[in-house]
Amino acid sequence: MSAEAPSVEPVRMGILHDRAQPDSGARFQRVLQLGIDEIAGSGRLDRPIEWVQAIGPGLPQGSARAVENAFAELDEQGVLAIAGPAISDNGLIARELADRARIPCINYTGGEQTRSEWMFHYQVGSLEDEPGVLAAHLVSRGLSSAAVIQDRSPIGERYADFFEQACGMLSIELVGRSVVSPVAEDLAASVERLRAAEPEALVYLGLGLSAFPVGRALADSGWRVPVVANSALMFGYIQTDWARLWEGWVYADAVAEGNARLTALRAQLGGSAGPGDAAACDIGRLLAEGLARAPHLTREGMRDGLERTKQLPASIGRQGTTMGFGQWERSALKGEFLVLRSWRDGQSVELGA
Repeated sequence: MSAEAPSVEPVRMGILHDRAQPDSGARFQRVLQLGIDEIAGSGRLDRPIEWVQAIGPGLPQGSARAVENAFAELDEQGVLAIAGPAISDNGLIARELADRARIPCINYTGGEQTRSEWMFHYQVGSLEDEPGVLAAHLVSRGLSSAAVIQDRSPIGERYADFFEQACGMLSIELVGRSVVSPVAEDLAASVERLRAAEPEALVYLGLGLSAFPVGRALADSGWRVPVVANSALMFGYIQTDWARLWEGWVYADAVAEGNARLTALRAQLGGSAGPGDAAACDIGRLLAEGLARAPHLTREGMRDGLERTKQLPASIGRQGTTMGFGQWERSALKGEFLVLRSWRDGQSVELGA
């Protein structure tokens, strides 16, 4: 009579959602697991993953307290690491929580200021890099003056600061600036004030909720000005009515049709996979690699395992984009992880593809 193999306790991994999830986070967890399964298929994981999810609707519509409570819930559940949050404002909150609890986390915000000893960063966009890409795009179109409409938030301020620096380097004149609430519903007056300055282009910089009333104000006024925007316009993948108002706007995105990993992921998901799916799959792979490389199955060991993860091909960005970490290196993506796209007829189209 043969002895039964000893049972192995699964590793608990946390998911911190900082905004409401229409499917309670089921798709995000499913795609995270696809990334885990890829590494598990190599035989380098000796135990399964058990996911623990917590939803804490954070800023700008929710509260910092909700993020803190969700994080505490995951900590109490004994997770080895956490995926999330997604919004830079909440990443700044979670950064301090991660360092205090000594839990390795991978946030997928746009802000490099979210990084710390225990907070790793998978850059779905970049508050610091996108402004230079957008400014260079304006120059390539022969546009030499711009007006900015930005959120009154850490996200909006960070974007605007770096955009102003880029304009100074590229001799773009800033002729107007309007700072608005990130949850504003009517921005007609702000748009009209900027129109009076007669800029050659309008630049939107923010989380994205206020981009909808900007689009509506432009449509209502009939002002046909070239518009460029930060990666907030990725909201158009799930808010199709918003994308129609952004017709012709050029913005920073994270997906490129030429990326073979993205193509393979879309096939796995039945043909549809946006930036959120690509990020989830990659973060799953990063977590699994961190686990496989961990010298000890503790939170500290998991942190060290993430630091040992190098040169993985990424699903986000153009073909050749890689990801990995190191000691005091917390940014995951290396290479061309920003991709200029435009909304046309309700579809996102890659520029130059």
